[in-house]
Amino acid sequence: MRPLPTPGRATSPLARLLAPLLAALALWLAPGPAWCQQADNGDGIVVGVIGDATSMIPMLTSDAASHEMSGQCFNGLVKYDKDLNLVGDLAESWRVSPDGLTITFKLRQNARFHDGAPYTAKDALFSWRFMTDPNTPTPYSGDYLKVEKAEALDEHTFQVRYKEPFAPGLASWSLTQMPAHLLEGQDPRKSPLNRHPIGTGPYRFKSWTPGSKVELTYFPGYWEGRPHLDSLIYRVIPDMATLFLELRSGGVDWMGLTALQYRRQTDTRFFEQNFRKYRYLASAYNYIGWNLRDKRFQDLRVRQALSHAVNKEEIIEGVLLGLGQECTGPLKPGTLWHNPKVRRYPYDPDKARDLLAQAGWLPGPDGVLVKDGQPFQFVLLTNQGNRYRQNAGVIIQRRLAEVGVKVELRIVEWAAFLREFIDKGRFDAVLLAWTIPQDPDLYDIFASTNIGPGKLNFNAYQNPGLDRLLEQGRRTFDQGQRKAIYDRVQEILAEEVPYTFLYVADALPIVHARFQGIEPAPAGISHNFIRWWVPKALQKPSLAP
Repeated sequence: MRPLPTPGRATSPLARLLAPLLAALALWLAPGPAWCQQADNGDGIVVGVIGDATSMIPMLTSDAASHEMSGQCFNGLVKYDKDLNLVGDLAESWRVSPDGLTITFKLRQNARFHDGAPYTAKDALFSWRFMTDPNTPTPYSGDYLKVEKAEALDEHTFQVRYKEPFAPGLASWSLTQMPAHLLEGQDPRKSPLNRHPIGTGPYRFKSWTPGSKVELTYFPGYWEGRPHLDSLIYRVIPDMATLFLELRSGGVDWMGLTALQYRRQTDTRFFEQNFRKYRYLASAYNYIGWNLRDKRFQDLRVRQALSHAVNKEEIIEGVLLGLGQECTGPLKPGTLWHNPKVRRYPYDPDKARDLLAQAGWLPGPDGVLVKDGQPFQFVLLTNQGNRYRQNAGVIIQRRLAEVGVKVELRIVEWAAFLREFIDKGRFDAVLLAWTIPQDPDLYDIFASTNIGPGKLNFNAYQNPGLDRLLEQGRRTFDQGQRKAIYDRVQEILAEEVPYTFLYVADALPIVHARFQGIEPAPAGISHNFIRWWVPKALQKPSLAP
C-alpha cells in the first residue's frame, strides 16, 4: 500500500484548524487495516455484552463472560496467533524432549504484574499448583493433573514433566498465570482477586459494577508495549435490542450483531459511514443438552427421536437468516479435525413418532405422549439475552409439540442459570453453546470423570468406550492417528446424542469506524486488540490510568 499523501502547509487560520481533522478523516475513511503513519495513543472502547462475569479469576469459571472480561488482564505461557498457530506469550521459547514427556519454558524477563511485582518461574509453578490443588474449585484441572513434576529451574525457567505422553500439553499452557505473592496460602473462593484481578496483561482492573459494567485501563508496564487504547469498558446490557440502540446512539462501540441486525437494521447510510461490519464462522456450537440423570432421556431412542423432531434448517433460515450452518458435532466445520461423515438427524417427525412409540410413549387424550401414566413434558432452559437461543427455543417447542412432547421454555438470568441449574445439574434439558477449541481434545466436556457439581460434563454423559478414546487421543501425537481417534469420537457422539447438535452461527461483530488497525484473520478480529487505535482528531475523552 502506498503512503497516504502528507497535507500541505496550512496558509490560513481556517485551514490550520481543519488540517488535522481532514487528515484524520482521510485515515478513517481509507480502506485497509494498517497504516504507514504512527498509530496514536488515547481514546477507549466500550464493548456491549449480554452477560455479566461471575468471577475475575477465569480458571474458576466456565462462562464466556468471565473469560472475556478478565482476558485482557492476564497472559498464558503460550497463545494462538491470528492464523491459529501456537506462539509464545509469557514464554519467549520452549523445548520439548524427544520422548514428548518434558517441556522446558524460557520465560520473558520483562513481564510484571499490575502491582509492579516481577513475573517469574515461581508464578508459573504456583499457577500449576493452583490448578491441581483439590481446594481450587476449577473445572479445568484435568490437563494439569497429567503433570508428574513441575519445577522452577531458575528465576526464568519453568519445566514440567508428564506421567505419559500428552498431546494437548503444550496448548494447555495458555493457562492464566496467577500471582503467587497474592494467592499463595489463600482460599481462592475468598480471594479479593475474584473481584479485583491482578495479572500481567495489557489492561489492568479499575472497577466492576455487578450487572452494569467492568472498567479496565491500560497497563503502562506491559511487556509487549503500551496498548494504544487507554481504556476498555464492558457494558452489560442483557437485551439485544437495547444494546443495539446503545450502539446507534454512541453508548457502545463494539458488539456482536444478531442476524436481523446484520441483514436488515445496519444496511443504511448511517451504519455504512460510522461502523465496520465483519462476518466469519464463529468458534462455538449450539446444542440441546439432555440431562442423562433423567430416566426419560436415558433411553437412546428418545434422544434420537427428539433430534429428528427438531428442524435445524428452519432454525438456521428462520432465526439465523442463513448466517450459519448445521452442526453435526463438537468440532468446527471445515477444519482438519471435523468429521463430516457422522450420523445425521434430518427433520423427520414420522420417524420421531415411531422411535418414541418404540420407547413406550403413546398418545394421550390431549395429544401429549404418555408412558406409565406420566405425560411427556419437560422444561427447556436457556439464558437471558441470547435472542438466537430464545427464538430457536420457540421453534423447538413447536416442533416437539407436533410429535406429542410438551415443552416449557424458561429463560433465566445468566449468573443464576449457571449457579442454580448448570453447576447443580438441576435441569431437564438446556439450550446452550460451547466454545470450539483449536485442539480436538474433548475430555473436559465428555469424559465421565468430569461429572459432578461445577464440572463441565454437567449433563452426566457416560460411555466407557468414549472415555478410552478420549484418553488415547490425549496420548497420541501423530496427527493422522489423532484424526482417526477424534473421527470415531464424533461418530459415537452422533450415534448416542447426549447433545442434539444444532448450529454454528456466523460471528457478526460490528465496530465503530474510528478504530483503526483491525485485521480480520482466522482467529477473528480481536487477536491484535492492543494494536487498535484511533486518530487524535477522532478521539473521545477516555479513562485515565
